[in-house]
Amino acid sequence: MAEVLKVGDYLVIVAYFVFVLLVGLWASWKSKRDSVGGYFLASRSMHWILVGASLFASNIGSGHFIGLAGTGAASGIAISGFELSAIFYLIFLGWCFVPVYMASGVYTMPEYLRLRFGGQRIRVYLSVLTLLLYVFTKISADLYAGALFITKSTGFEGDGPIYLSILLLLGIACLFTVAGGLTAVIWTDFIQTILMIIGALALAILAFSHEDIGGYEGLVDKYFLATATIRANKTADGSELCGDVPADAMHLLRDATPGKSDLPWSGMTFGLAISSIWYWCSDQVIVQRALASKDMSHAKGAAILAGYLKLLPLFIMIFPGMAARVLFPDEVACADPVECESICGSKSGCTNIAFVKLVTELMPTGARGMMLAVMLAALMSSLTSIFNSSSTIFTMDIYPRFRSKPSEVEQLLVGRLFVLVLVVISIVWIPIIQASQGSQLFNYIQSITSYLAPPICAVYLLAVFWPRTNEPGAFWGLMVGLVVGLIRFALEFSYNKPSCGDFESAKPPAWWYSLVDDIHYLHFGLLLWFISGVVTVSVSLMTPPPPEDSLHRLTWWSRHSTKVRTAIEDEIETEDPAPKPKPIKSELPKWKILLNWICGIEMSDGATPVMNHVAKAPKKTPEEEALDAADFLYEPEWKKTMVDANAVLLMSVAMFFWGFYA
Repeated sequence: MAEVLKVGDYLVIVAYFVFVLLVGLWASWKSKRDSVGGYFLASRSMHWILVGASLFASNIGSGHFIGLAGTGAASGIAISGFELSAIFYLIFLGWCFVPVYMASGVYTMPEYLRLRFGGQRIRVYLSVLTLLLYVFTKISADLYAGALFITKSTGFEGDGPIYLSILLLLGIACLFTVAGGLTAVIWTDFIQTILMIIGALALAILAFSHEDIGGYEGLVDKYFLATATIRANKTADGSELCGDVPADAMHLLRDATPGKSDLPWSGMTFGLAISSIWYWCSDQVIVQRALASKDMSHAKGAAILAGYLKLLPLFIMIFPGMAARVLFPDEVACADPVECESICGSKSGCTNIAFVKLVTELMPTGARGMMLAVMLAALMSSLTSIFNSSSTIFTMDIYPRFRSKPSEVEQLLVGRLFVLVLVVISIVWIPIIQASQGSQLFNYIQSITSYLAPPICAVYLLAVFWPRTNEPGAFWGLMVGLVVGLIRFALEFSYNKPSCGDFESAKPPAWWYSLVDDIHYLHFGLLLWFISGVVTVSVSLMTPPPPEDSLHRLTWWSRHSTKVRTAIEDEIETEDPAPKPKPIKSELPKWKILLNWICGIEMSDGATPVMNHVAKAPKKTPEEEALDAADFLYEPEWKKTMVDANAVLLMSVAMFFWGFYA
């Protein structure tokens, strides 16, 4: 390692952490943490700028910095198709899905499906699957990327420092989430988005203006010549070498012939739509942010802001990743299994270190510390978001199955304890990622998503847009999809494809290449979505339709309905027992006061009356609740016109980039 962090860098990192901690604690102190709505949905009071920044920050984790720069270094700009297409699905979220979710008045996505279909099995299955997806893809990949960055940039090698840095990160992320709920998470996301963008922009400018690169034109020309000095043979006779730059590196849309390109155009156009709709329109982490908005216009404004921010990754992550390959071809573009293993510990390639190399080699002291802080910001904002959303799902969807009618204080306590459980599971999972790490982290996350998410996407689309969908249809669509997805998942990870130049490792059998390797994961996602959709529609048509009066404000067509909805089955009530007296501060030991503060339990100072929740608003009648829910979607004409015009402008800009780089 040529350069490691200096004292100035460590000072910057400490200052950053202190600042973010103060913001988080201030937001925790200010927020309403003693109610379920306040803790999990920030009392639905957030401004569009905060929500938009939080949508972006929750999505861009350290895995994005490492993964996008790495894939950019390996194969060019096609991976930015994931970022540019997200713009359209963000608009889809704000205009088509959020109105339905807001009108239905839900906290979590599985809860929406329970209201829509009745029954508990879909809700419980989805809650468990969502939590598993979080641990396997988001939490563990982000932690791994964060740890990789910390150890490479500080120069500490080995497992000890990796685990130590992960524990520290988890500790701080856990503190915000447990103490402050969604308000603290959104405020810290806002600060971290600003930091991430400034830091990454500075690095991109340094990379583009480097004398060995010479601006954008220079980067494009030199990228195609950037290959390692030592390259293994691709074929046994030595006629071809490994580690070539793909000829279509500057194209977003690439050849769809199996095995010809890493991201075929058909998969990027149709297959990607499936996992994107699942992620942007039905994933708890994202939707929970949008539901915290003040009103409908703020939710749409947030989607537009996040869309504009999604134009940035191409310039601040992917092009710098390509620049890293030009500047350090022997390390970033290593093309010999033995050589690669000595550089970064992975036989299949070292493109994952592209972003880290840029930071440690190009940035001056102090700025390097700031960049590390940016990476930590990205990691922390993803983690706090996932922790908050997971604890919401567990508390609202899974816990009431074990205990009927939990009190509000109990729910808040359980939500906070569940965060600690997640932390432990994440740490245990890290060695498995280290063992199975390919050289491209981003692809690992996307492929797992393509095997498990399409059935969920099919069911949400049908639930929102086709009123005839019923519970048996949705359930069997999800089950058949799960079985098919798991078969592909098992086949994919049961064999290891030897890396280029490795003629000693065993090759998978021929049928594996035609059944698994030739069917791109994005194509498979499309196929799986189609199968799940057909099963859902067929079973729904063969079984009785849902009662009409159970659909008010639960589909796109009935979102403005003011009629009272009859539940398909009894709701699980959270009990609000007779008001209990508040605990008196002066009578409690110090540890109990701290615990009460963390859990958001109100205490009395002894002088004020001690009854708790006395002045509670009278419970509304079902008719009033229905009117309120429909009213929530009302937007003044000028606001509506403004957000609509902005959405059209944003999509035009996105289409320009697609056209320019297609």
